[in-house]
Amino acid sequence: MTAHRHASPARSGLGRAYREQLAREGVRIEELNRDAAASRLLRITYPGEFLPTPVFVSAAERAALLRDGETVHRLLTELPDRLFGGDPGALAEAVGLTEVQARLASRAADGPPPLRLARSDVYRDAEGFKLLEMNISSALGGAEIATLNRAMLGHPALARFTAEHGLGYVDTLQHFAATVRAACGGPHRTPVVALAEWPETFADYELWLHVTASLLEDVGIECVPCHVGELADRPGRLEARGRPVDAVVRFFLLDEIRTPQKAALLEPLLRAVDAGTVRLLSRMDTELYGNKGTLALLSDDRHRALCTPAERDCLDRFLPWTHFVRPVLRLPDGSTAELERYARAEQPDLVLKPVLSHRGIGTVPGWTVPAATWLDRVRRAVGGPYVLQRRVVPTAEAFPAPDGGTREVYLNWGVFLTDPSATGSDGYGGCYIRASDDPGIGVIRTGPSTKYACAFHEEDSAAAAPRVRPVHATGRPGF
Repeated sequence: MTAHRHASPARSGLGRAYREQLAREGVRIEELNRDAAASRLLRITYPGEFLPTPVFVSAAERAALLRDGETVHRLLTELPDRLFGGDPGALAEAVGLTEVQARLASRAADGPPPLRLARSDVYRDAEGFKLLEMNISSALGGAEIATLNRAMLGHPALARFTAEHGLGYVDTLQHFAATVRAACGGPHRTPVVALAEWPETFADYELWLHVTASLLEDVGIECVPCHVGELADRPGRLEARGRPVDAVVRFFLLDEIRTPQKAALLEPLLRAVDAGTVRLLSRMDTELYGNKGTLALLSDDRHRALCTPAERDCLDRFLPWTHFVRPVLRLPDGSTAELERYARAEQPDLVLKPVLSHRGIGTVPGWTVPAATWLDRVRRAVGGPYVLQRRVVPTAEAFPAPDGGTREVYLNWGVFLTDPSATGSDGYGGCYIRASDDPGIGVIRTGPSTKYACAFHEEDSAAAAPRVRPVHATGRPGF
């Protein structure tokens, strides 16, 4: 949709204030993340470097991230009704899902809307926050990030600073647990849930699943880490590794299911879901909405008339131009351009992305490859499930450096959106940060070179909503 410049919420000055406090008190920077670096749990879940200070989020920034994220999430889930006469199968075809994937997504699309679990991945550029992608799924990395908040609060300098400035954080895993409880019948049950990966990737993520299970068991949810092949449909129940379960939390992705043979592995689970003997978080249709192709549909200026003025304003501010890879492109001003000519001229400012990929697999930032490679990848993507997206150049954030100065870091904000009806909150589910020192970063992937930070936000006392947990508790609280 047509891009316009808008004033963005003022960046919090709290980071500067905290650096000044550290300098006055003579705090050694290396001490600030010592507890985090010593945590075995954090080393497993975030195998990289922990930044020495959190990211501080102003009340205005928090409100903007929540408002714009919720607007885009709602628009995405309403696309079948707004564009395809209520037919989710038509949406699946439009975004390039395979026949197998479309059938799975359409099978799950009936019934009441699922409880919301999503994470918007965002950069902040000179104009404000910009959405890179919206992940709508229960397979969301970063949900354990409050463990890092608590570890960082072990240093008295941060504990004093957050108390003096009225800063809080949301325990995303508590929101996740509340969503599981709500799906399983209410807050007072002790559900048993399967944490299910795909058989081919189970070995890679088994340790992480066990860590997640341990954290959820701390708040009263019994877990069975497993893969889909270990689910069995029995009369009146679904079993995971021989144990009856109330729900299956899906950590496998639709992108992993491309053949009828793979889809057949899901039949025991889907039969149990259809029979009402088990709940599935998240439903198989959630990735029908949370993919890059649906962002291209929202970005198409031909659909502007279907949006309210407030929705158009959100998309203009928050969503960079995104377009399916087709021989002719529609530009933000409504004009058209020939694909190869445009891709060649704009290479440094474009990203090629698969519609349904995850963890950055298959993404090609134009500014990171030679021109010949770029054009070859663009040509091969024509007509397929790929999009071009306008590059967002993140602004640098200043973090304290060991020499007493500052280092410039570029942040990817992972902003969680949860369901108010399940969590008793306003829907802001917390934030986890991945970062890089490289100003030309294209994709921030999880790994040893990744930098991580947690976030603390200003509380808006006039608009504060009930939270699932106290914001300054240092243990693992119950509900």
